Amino acid sequence: MPSSSIPAFGVGTFRLQDQAAIDSVRNALDLGYRLVDTAQIYGNEAAVGQAIADSGVPRDALFITTKVWTENLAADKLIPSLKDSLSKLRTEQVDLALIHWPSPGGAVPVAEFMGALAEAKAQGLAAQIGVSNFTVALMQDAIDAVGAGAIATNQIELHPYLQNRAVAEFARSQGIHITSYMTLAYGKVLGDPVVEAIAQAHGATPAQVALAWALQLGYAVIPSSTRRENLASNLKAQQLRLSDAEMAQIAALDRGGRLVDPEGLAPHWD
Repeated sequence: MPSSSIPAFGVGTFRLQDQAAIDSVRNALDLGYRLVDTAQIYGNEAAVGQAIADSGVPRDALFITTKVWTENLAADKLIPSLKDSLSKLRTEQVDLALIHWPSPGGAVPVAEFMGALAEAKAQGLAAQIGVSNFTVALMQDAIDAVGAGAIATNQIELHPYLQNRAVAEFARSQGIHITSYMTLAYGKVLGDPVVEAIAQAHGATPAQVALAWALQLGYAVIPSSTRRENLASNLKAQQLRLSDAEMAQIAALDRGGRLVDPEGLAPHWD
C-alpha cells in the first residue's frame, strides 16, 4: 500500500485513560473520524478497543494505529507485544504499527526491531509499518534495514513552533509520509497573534488554522480532545484553505519550540 493510504485526519488518544478514552473515541467515531491512534504505553488500547466495538462502525471502515513501546523492541518481544495489543484492540490486524521511540542508547539495533516489525507485517499483524520520533539518521538506518517503501510514516512532534523541516524534507525525499503529533503544541499556538489573526480572517478557530496549515503541507494530523464540540470543530479544518501568504506567515513562526523531549528516551534531535 502506498503511504498516501494513511488517512489525513485522525483522533489521538495520548493521556486519555479508561472512560475518558472510551468517550473520546466513541464521540470521534460518531462524528465521522475513522483513524484512531493509540500506543502500548498509553495504557488505553483496551478502552479504545471497547469504544470501537461499541461504535458499530465496521472494522474495514476504520484505520487503527498503535505503537510498540521501547521495552518491546527486541526481536523476541516485538511480535508477542503486538499480538497483545491486537487482543486489547479486539482486532486481528492494525492498519499501522509504529516503533514509538528509537531504542534508548541504541540498546536494540534499528535493524533488529525494524526486521521484527517487517516480520509482524509479513505475518499479517499490521497492514503497514512505520516509525515515530525518528531523526534523519535513524530514518536512514530504518531505510537501510527494510527499504523506504516499507516505511509508511514517521510520526513526529510538528507544529507552527517546531516545524521539523530537516526531518520532514528528508522523509519527503524518500517518499515517507509525515504524521504530525502535538499539532496545536499543547494549545500554545492557539493564542499566537498570527494564528489568531488568520483565524479571524476566515471565521475559523485558531485550532482549525493550525491543523489546516499541517494538512496543506501534506501531513496527517491526529489531534485529541475529551470534548465533543472540539472534536467536531477540529474536523472542519479539512475544509479550510489558507493562502500562500498565510502559509508563509505561519512558516515564520518556527522557533525550535520542542515540547516532547523525554530524558533517557529522546534521540539526538536534528
